[in-house]
Amino acid sequence: MLALLRTGRDTYWRKKAKTMVERRGAAGTLFDKKAADRVRKGLKQWQDTVYKQWTDRFPEGRQDFQTASGIPLKPLYTPDDVANADYSDQGYPGVYPYLRGVYPSMYRGRPWTMRMFSGFGTPEDTNKRLKLLLEHGETGLSVAFDMPTLYGYDCDHRRAHGEVGRCGVNVSSLKDMEVIFDGIPLGKVSTSMTINAPATVLTCMYAGVAKKQGVPISKLRGTVQADMLKEYIAQKEWVYPPEAHLRLVRDLMVFSTKEMPLWNYISISGYHIREAGSSAVQELAFTLADGFGYVELGMEAGLKVEQFAPRLSFFFNSTMDFFEEIAKFRAARRIWATVLREKYGVKDKRSLLMRFHTQTSGASLTWQQPVNNVVRTAIEALAAVLGGTQSLHTNSYDEAWALPTEQAVEVALRTQQIIAEETGLPSVMDPLGGSYYVEWLTEQLEEEAYKYFDRIEAAGGLLKAVKSGYLQREIAENSYRLSKRVESGRDSVVGVNKYAKEEKEPIETLKIDFKAQRSQLRRLAAVKRERDEAKVEAALAKMERAFENEGANSIYPMMGAVMQYATLGEIVSVGRKIFGAYKEPMIL
Repeated sequence: MLALLRTGRDTYWRKKAKTMVERRGAAGTLFDKKAADRVRKGLKQWQDTVYKQWTDRFPEGRQDFQTASGIPLKPLYTPDDVANADYSDQGYPGVYPYLRGVYPSMYRGRPWTMRMFSGFGTPEDTNKRLKLLLEHGETGLSVAFDMPTLYGYDCDHRRAHGEVGRCGVNVSSLKDMEVIFDGIPLGKVSTSMTINAPATVLTCMYAGVAKKQGVPISKLRGTVQADMLKEYIAQKEWVYPPEAHLRLVRDLMVFSTKEMPLWNYISISGYHIREAGSSAVQELAFTLADGFGYVELGMEAGLKVEQFAPRLSFFFNSTMDFFEEIAKFRAARRIWATVLREKYGVKDKRSLLMRFHTQTSGASLTWQQPVNNVVRTAIEALAAVLGGTQSLHTNSYDEAWALPTEQAVEVALRTQQIIAEETGLPSVMDPLGGSYYVEWLTEQLEEEAYKYFDRIEAAGGLLKAVKSGYLQREIAENSYRLSKRVESGRDSVVGVNKYAKEEKEPIETLKIDFKAQRSQLRRLAAVKRERDEAKVEAALAKMERAFENEGANSIYPMMGAVMQYATLGEIVSVGRKIFGAYKEPMIL
């Protein structure tokens, strides 16, 4: 992890940020200069006469029109705002720098993968929900886990009491994973798992289920989140110090590259950064900075970027600032391809593609007037599709209250299907490409992202910026700014600070009782009775030796421990013994 701890300043980011600013003053490359001059003069005439006369009679409701990131907005955008754009920087779908889409035919070939929230209560509950969604047309599985699982505790640990199955499915051993995927052929589906700190263990369990089904793990398709950098930045679900978790991520990268070549072993997640209160600019910059960090991690492990980069995937948020979200997705593709080619010397086309999953914003959902959330989710989903996502998760309208009911999750899935099959949107790639406003905003977001990359370098590099709390403070300050705007009424949230009304239990919610905990405790006890304790102890000892040896790959012995039904808590506890704990810095 030496590169992530470096102290030297990388001048690439500073030069790139400067280039973005200078482009605005360069000679026009997309529009004829004389024509641009005429547009400029015409715009000024319109502003001085038509627009001014109108706003003098009918004043605008506010003076600070801006995006959610605080980027000031003019009332109108014209060719003059993109007169300096070089069309070679926009290109075509499937062509560098992939601004307009990663695939040549995009959704004309096939629609994005549709994934819905699954995972609650017992493994049996989750298995039933997965099968229901597949019957309703879901095209990719998505499994979320409860808090004990996310922190690496078995269901019988004292810290798990009262939390088993509450915010996701509980997994304490390979037996639970076998039940979750019972009757679901892993060789034919793609599965996404929202798990980070114990991501290596859950990956081994998923592979273990495949082996028991007779499916070669080399054929497994899907994604495990495993993005530990964003855990320290935003979500706060870690077990070990950052260096230890990054070592495990490195081991998973090497293992997956050799043994599971179709498996996306990291989903670099801006979603949780945004949910923590970041702006779109911060989500874009911090997510990509994490991505570049994982590129360097793989290179340190002796892998060539072309070997592992095609399996790096991304996970973004889509919020209510419709056009800023679309611009963010477009900018992300261009930045990723540009930096990998220019800074890291990558030439292989597949390694330059940024493929990403999108989830509509949970933070935008309100418990007041929850049916309004159907509209919010539809708008956010539309932005994701217009921005060119490869996979989409639409939140259910009741998720501000609880995990989604069957009815709510069906509405969320139908939202995607309506966009895909009734709107005509998939017929054209990047339909907002060329919009004066969208192209200008895309450039603005890129420019601000490069400035952040430079500031991260000035803070001592990515890992030091995380450990010092720099990125966390940036997010906290933006979150406070947004909260003050809502509290003051500057920003409207319908049903909350505008058009509010009294409501008593407006919807029915999914309720999870202690039956789930009791069921899991019985299964775990049975697993411990039936397994071979001597083999479990031997497997855990072998894994401990691998943890102690920095040069060893810990995934192979971890797979052995999983197959002997060593529990999640037992495996994670070995790491706690070797690596110790971590306390984050004070940020306020």
